[in-house]
Amino acid sequence: MAIGVDGYAEGRGADMSVMPLDDTFNVHNAERIRQAETLLYGAKTFRQMVGYWPGVPEESGHSEAEQEIAGYMADGKPVYAISDSLTEEDTKPWRDQTTIVRRADAHATVAALRDRDGDTVIFGSRTTWADLLKHGLIDEFYLMIGPKLVAGDVPVFDGAPVTDLRLVDVKRFADSESVVLHYAVRAG
Repeated sequence: MAIGVDGYAEGRGADMSVMPLDDTFNVHNAERIRQAETLLYGAKTFRQMVGYWPGVPEESGHSEAEQEIAGYMADGKPVYAISDSLTEEDTKPWRDQTTIVRRADAHATVAALRDRDGDTVIFGSRTTWADLLKHGLIDEFYLMIGPKLVAGDVPVFDGAPVTDLRLVDVKRFADSESVVLHYAVRAG
């Protein structure tokens, strides 16, 4: 999750253009996707991803990290989308690798994914992971904090329960002022 130092993951009116994102964001995400067995999204983030990544290989001007992410998606990385509104038609061109999970089935599905080998990684999808956190289904957070006060409408942790975390790692990047904080959720 990318956030400004003030804890917002999007600007006013859901404006993503104000986010302090440089290519370090893509480098970090490529690393997480490389290590993931499965990707998990809510409906809004899924629509953004399926609308963006399939076109990257044909477009010029994308970084090596963006090309790497697009390659993982084109190669069929399994995707689960939690939504009551998505249809099979909405999953094009990722139809063969996407499983739509209805909200009523989300907790059981995510619990089953946690029991399998390999990481399941959630990108964005604040409402989805806040709900999963409430039900003890989130193990770790990777927060990329960028050097900007975003001054958005909704804090990234709005709706999340009080949760004790343990700092696992702090990652700095030579060519960026962003940092990644890796936290584990404390069992409690």
